[in-house]
Amino acid sequence: MKKTLIAILACMAAIVSPLSWAAPAFPDGPVHLVVPFPAGGPTDTLARMLAEGLQARWKQPVIVENKPGAGTLIGTDHVARAAPDGRTMGIVISAYTINPSVRRSMPYDTLADLQGITQLAESKLVLVTRADAPFNTVAELIARARRHPGELTYASPGAGTSTHLAGEMFKQAAGIDIVHVPYKGSGPAQTDLVGGQVDVMFDVLQSALPMVRSGRLKVIALASPQRDAAFPQYPTVAETLPGFEVGSMFGLIAPARTPAATVAAIRDAAAAVVHSKQVAQTMAGLGMTPVGSTPAEFNRFLRDEIEKWRKVAQQANVRID
Repeated sequence: MKKTLIAILACMAAIVSPLSWAAPAFPDGPVHLVVPFPAGGPTDTLARMLAEGLQARWKQPVIVENKPGAGTLIGTDHVARAAPDGRTMGIVISAYTINPSVRRSMPYDTLADLQGITQLAESKLVLVTRADAPFNTVAELIARARRHPGELTYASPGAGTSTHLAGEMFKQAAGIDIVHVPYKGSGPAQTDLVGGQVDVMFDVLQSALPMVRSGRLKVIALASPQRDAAFPQYPTVAETLPGFEVGSMFGLIAPARTPAATVAAIRDAAAAVVHSKQVAQTMAGLGMTPVGSTPAEFNRFLRDEIEKWRKVAQQANVRID
């Protein structure tokens, strides 16, 4: 009997022991979400909604840290230097895939030091002009630019932004010469567009809509590959220039070498948050559409975007010191 009892206890110990040594559930402490912008903008708003949703799911603090500056490089570099344990992750926008091609100096290697977790959302870009501009379509704009090379201008909220590169991509696809005029933000650019100081501008659809609805701007075309079901009256640039596609993305990244299981756990939780009814509705008000791609899909998307912008920036000779 004694030997039998010892054998039973030994079997129980063999079963229980692995469980007692199992890795703790992720996360087992506070998580930091780095935003490379000041508080208050759309990216920060998305980050805070995500943090609140993740905190509710994980029952652990999710702390938003705003680290703005250097065209998102400061915040993203902080993530690149963090321990690869899933406890530090970062929000990125399209500048993440543009910076490697336009920055003369980078504090991190985008593909070697960081990895994608999921694309959280996307926003549509739209090509707009002032209401009384003498062209209404992409074809008419191209024809006018060809008749007056170097005379038309396009605005952007700053050199190296996605809307700046969208303008360069448009020039290359159409084979036209229009001059880039950078501003310090989309607000001043919109003001001068309405006033006629510049001729056209790629802008985030949701940002341009108030001026479109008030009659001060008009839409030439969307930069997305297909028409938007919510705005079926707006054609796409691709209907005139096949293959043209530019959007604004919002993604979630982690340091390289973060374990795949941890990355997968973060992705699943983040995707559930952005697709939740309340968050999705708030995002719609910001002009964002939830995505929630897998890590493999997002990393493939990032590589493709980096290569796309490399070609555009190289051909346009866009460099930022």
